[in-house]
Amino acid sequence: MDSLRRFIVCVDPNAAWRNALKPNRRTFLKSAATCAPTVAMLRAPAQSAVKPQAIAPLPAKLAVERWPAEFDVAPGIINLENGYWGLMPVRTAALYAEKTAYVNRFNSIWGRGVLPGDNSAADFRAGRAAIASMVGVAYEECALTRSGTEGLQTLIVQYKNLKPGDTVICCDLDYDTTLSAMDYLGDHRGAKVVRFDMPEPASEANVLQAYEDALKANPGTKMMLVTQVSHRTGLVSPVKKIVAMARARGVDCIVDIAHGVGCLDFKISDLECDFAAWSVHKWTMAPLGTGAMYIRKSRIADIDIHYDNHEVPPDDITARVPPGVTNFAATLTLPACVEFYNATGGKVREDHLRMLRDRWVHAVKDLPNVDILVPDNPANYCAITSFRLKGMHTVADALKVQHRLFDKYKIHTVFRKGVAKGPVIRVTPSLYNTVADMDALAAALRAEHGILV
Repeated sequence: MDSLRRFIVCVDPNAAWRNALKPNRRTFLKSAATCAPTVAMLRAPAQSAVKPQAIAPLPAKLAVERWPAEFDVAPGIINLENGYWGLMPVRTAALYAEKTAYVNRFNSIWGRGVLPGDNSAADFRAGRAAIASMVGVAYEECALTRSGTEGLQTLIVQYKNLKPGDTVICCDLDYDTTLSAMDYLGDHRGAKVVRFDMPEPASEANVLQAYEDALKANPGTKMMLVTQVSHRTGLVSPVKKIVAMARARGVDCIVDIAHGVGCLDFKISDLECDFAAWSVHKWTMAPLGTGAMYIRKSRIADIDIHYDNHEVPPDDITARVPPGVTNFAATLTLPACVEFYNATGGKVREDHLRMLRDRWVHAVKDLPNVDILVPDNPANYCAITSFRLKGMHTVADALKVQHRLFDKYKIHTVFRKGVAKGPVIRVTPSLYNTVADMDALAAALRAEHGILV
């Protein structure tokens, strides 16, 4: 401890101890230069493997033409499977590596907040506040999770207003792990689980009709799962209208916004929902293992606390999240992720991603063997769009198409199963993709659309 004290005083004899443990690269580099013998003693024999690279400062507005240069992309492959998780910009990846090295070096000295100022708690609050601000909700209404799945399953499984025999509703386009959570309510809490198939081809009108029909057919419904952007097809549903329809019948909606946040330009208030969760590591392009959950302040009591967690006040949203160690470095990186999102601009992002999608879809939708799985209305799609080729009936069929695109054209897509009418191929461009990438996909499909007939 005396060595640590000398290290801190050497950097700045007037600095409070808390400043010495603040994750600040400038402080560390200065410390290393002025206190080399003491630093060597503190961290010997290991040396930091992370060397910060010179990266140009992020402008307030980052022009679209500069976006691809912000990413380090694997050469020789056109990656159009960006729905799994978001590729971090180089500047974010560098900062994440720096924060990882910091947390690893200072370990529980920082994590336990043993020095005045409790900087670890303040740093966590900054990450949470950044995400809350991005979606336009109060800090107290937002909790960080380890993924969108964790947040959504928490909301579903811990939803309190159910008794045996009550109905919960979901559909075939909802996410697999959320459907599992809905089934859990049937298996363990006696709920009646109703699953309907989304119309195909879809339109805003028949999507709304499908939800209305499900609600009318099940007057005992208490809760409904609603997906903003389907991970299977890319369909963007009119969430606000669905939530209003359900609320008029006394039905709560838990909304999956995993593929909406960071892709579509909106705030949670635009949806007028009470419960939502999403993956921060998708379109916010944060490190893996980051998600978030929203509960309207007036509804906090309707989601049960996790395993009678008494470590957190019962009216605190974080009492609902499974406790345990998280990726500290990822949380420390979140403010920078939101800063990058703001620099690209929510509306500009949405328009650009939709343009990339339109580029390939408009070039192939006239082909006799190609079925595009989302409507032509821009309000009902953005980056993600799936297609089905004539003759694609099984997973093996879909894999044949996926492998042909990759093996012959070095274009990476992914098949998705679970759609009522059969598997599909999902195409998801990201900010680093170019018009040339989309043209390459269109050319490949024009050459291969008859592969299964």
